[in-house]
This record gives sequence, C-alpha cells and structure tokens, in this order.
Amino acid sequence: MCGIVGLFLKDKSLEPQLGNLLSDMLITMTDRGPDSAGIAIYGDPSEGRAKITIQSANPGVDFDGLASDLEKAGIKVEVSIKSTHAIIELEASKLGNVRKALEEIRPAVRLMGSGESVEIYKEIGLPKDVVARFDVRSMSGTHGIGHTRMATESAVTTLGAHPFSTGADQCLVHNGSLSNHNNLRRELVREGMTFETQNDSEVAAAYLTAEMAKGKDLGQALTGALDDLDGFFTFVVGTKSGFGVVRDPIACKPAVMAETDQYVAFGSEYRALVNLPGIENARVWEPEPATVYFWDHDKAA
Repeated sequence: MCGIVGLFLKDKSLEPQLGNLLSDMLITMTDRGPDSAGIAIYGDPSEGRAKITIQSANPGVDFDGLASDLEKAGIKVEVSIKSTHAIIELEASKLGNVRKALEEIRPAVRLMGSGESVEIYKEIGLPKDVVARFDVRSMSGTHGIGHTRMATESAVTTLGAHPFSTGADQCLVHNGSLSNHNNLRRELVREGMTFETQNDSEVAAAYLTAEMAKGKDLGQALTGALDDLDGFFTFVVGTKSGFGVVRDPIACKPAVMAETDQYVAFGSEYRALVNLPGIENARVWEPEPATVYFWDHDKAA
C-alpha cells in the first residue's frame, strides 16, 4: 500500500521547519506502511562542496576512524554520524574518488545518496522511530520527500526502503507496482546503470536518472515515464532544485496536493497535510491521471 509525502518550500522562512513538518506528515501515514521508512532532505548547497550519505549494519566498526582512513587515501573529509548513517562532506571534485576509496576501505557500507544538497535517511521500522533515530525534526532545507513502506514484492530491508537515489541529488518515492521493470532494468544496465536491489521502484528512479542524463529536466523525464513505464504508480521525485509528481493513466493510488504562497505539499491522503501552516487557505486538489506536476527553485528565480 505505502504512504508517500513531499514538501516543496517557496517561503525561505519555513526552511528551518522542513524536517519537523515532513516528519509529522510521514508519521501520519504510518498505517499505510509499517515495514520501513525514509526521508530525503534537500538543503542549500555550498559552492564547491558535496556530500555522500552512507549506511552500515555495523556502524561502530565501519564509521570508526573513517575520516582519518579517507585522509590516508588522499581525501580530506568531514564525517557526521547519525546512528546507522553517516554524512561525508568533501570537495565536489573528489566525489568519484571517495566512492572508489569506500569500496576498498569500507566495503560493507552502502551508499544511500550523494550530491551537493541531498541527505537520505532510511531504515526498517516505523516512521516515528526512523524520524527519532536520525533526528529528522531538527533538519532544515528547501524541499524533501518521504515514504513509509508496506512491502508487497521484495524483502523488507534497509536497501529496499525508499527513497531510491540513482543519480546525484536525485531520488524517488513510489506507491504502486511496475509490470515492465525487469525488461527496463536490462535496458538500463546496457546503458551503464547499476542496481542495488530487485525493487521495481529503483528501476523507476534509474529510468529518470538516465533520461535526465540525456539533457531532460525532471518534468520532461516524468512525461517520458508515462509512455515507458507500465503498471500502477504515483511518483514523488526530488532533484537539487526541483520537485515533481506524476500518476499513471489509471491513477488508482490515492494522492492529494495542496499549494499556498509558502509551499507545495503532497500526501497519499489529506490527513498528511492537515497540520501544515495555512492549510485551511490552500488550494487543494487531486492530481490528474497522466499529468506531470513540476516545480523548480531555479526556474522560479
């Protein structure tokens, strides 16, 4: 079944509240998915800097001395540990180097996401526990998306939780089921994409990454998904500056959106939105089938 939420802030004064607002939205969707939960938070990027979110099943071992070991490999980093996840901050030009170094010195860690602005936290468990474990409420940012999962087609694992990130500052949450994901996965592998799981949602994320690598923006990539992806789906997607929503042509999965001068919000159900500031004055609507909704901070500027 799954529950998905998203929040794109237009009003910078709300940015310190992003983590708290998203946390409340996600926790409200707990009964739609008690297996695992995750949140992606987009913050203002620092020029010339990048970060990688990693996860470990044994953080006491994998994160101990990580910064010094990477420095020995010639990469100066700052490491911030949050429970089973760690954020590695470094010069953007060293991003590829640190990926290779991690494969050698910490082969057990798993990459959750990377880029200039995104941090991704996801684990098995209820949303309230995941939110508390990573102190999501204290996080600020410009936009974010979240997911609580009820697994139907693949194992309940940390890697199987959403959001899925397959490109820099790109991630996706999904409610539904794709029917052509195996064929599409093979095509994407031939194009050079790699996969961590057998989850159909990871294929959807990789499809969007591949399309944007061809020069499309998020809105154009989501439009292409309507022709190339088969099945039932509602996607909420984030990029460094953008936020997009699309439903399949049948649109049997529930979805509601709200927009004010301060934000655009998405929830699987309206109750996920009821505590947002000014919701009583928002324009509230059900997103149309086979219709792409797309907002971008850079284009608004």
